[in-house]
Amino acid sequence: MALRLRQLQAFEAVAQTGSVTRAAASLGISQPAVSRLLSSFSDKIAFELFIRKKGQLLPTPEARLLLGEVSRVLEGLKNIEELHHNLTERTAGHLRIACLPGFATSHLPNVMVDFLKTRPNVTVTIEPDRPERILDWIIGQQYDCGLTNGFASHPAIESRNFQIRTVCIFPKGHWLSEKSEIWPEDLVHEKFIHTRRDDAFFNSLNQAFIERGVKLPSWIETRQFTGACAFVAKGDGVSVVSELDARQFSDQAVEMRPFLPQVPQQLSVLRPIATPPSVVTLEFIELFTDSLKPFVTP
Repeated sequence: MALRLRQLQAFEAVAQTGSVTRAAASLGISQPAVSRLLSSFSDKIAFELFIRKKGQLLPTPEARLLLGEVSRVLEGLKNIEELHHNLTERTAGHLRIACLPGFATSHLPNVMVDFLKTRPNVTVTIEPDRPERILDWIIGQQYDCGLTNGFASHPAIESRNFQIRTVCIFPKGHWLSEKSEIWPEDLVHEKFIHTRRDDAFFNSLNQAFIERGVKLPSWIETRQFTGACAFVAKGDGVSVVSELDARQFSDQAVEMRPFLPQVPQQLSVLRPIATPPSVVTLEFIELFTDSLKPFVTP
């Protein structure tokens, strides 16, 4: 049985208004058109739809049972139309982001707030975890995009890779504030906070100290740059972190200077190749990568 949308709309309109005239007005079509739609609908389903009582059309018992289902179908179509409009206007959708824990509390929230301001019907899931887990999730298409570091390559992943500038951070008023730039030899007697020793950035930083003929001092080892920033903000220790993270603590008595030789942090924005990206995903990736430009090394 092939039913037409207009038949369902005419049936619902008459049931709600009790009149072909009023139904025609609500649908914006003529009375004869509503009558024809009702007649053809009644023929299709093989029972009477309405009885006339005191000048009003009332649904038959069978029609009342049918009316609930018809209303649900029409409401579902309205929802589809609204969703289509929102997607076309890029204001709706769901975005799933896997990221480093530091990003979830530093740079990402600022970018996300700006992104959602013009997309009121977009919802977001943010899942922080370590790089290995993020990689597995993107390969498995469990998330729309991933924000991670130390990514090399993978055939199932498309990536945008950035070299983020790093800086030396220290408490406000520290003697290092007298210097315009910081070198490894300036830090050998400091309480140095660094990332974990199995981290690619730590290895690059350690190599920079070795090449300057000094040993990297070690006081506190932490997984994330934000952890190092938090310690320095408390007034003790120094560190070398990405400027991206350091800027989040600039109002918390933390000063920064360029660190030389430059040891950039590799940051990658990932997405699965097998799954076509939504418009919302692509627009978020564009906005996020634009937000990195002030921190990218030349």
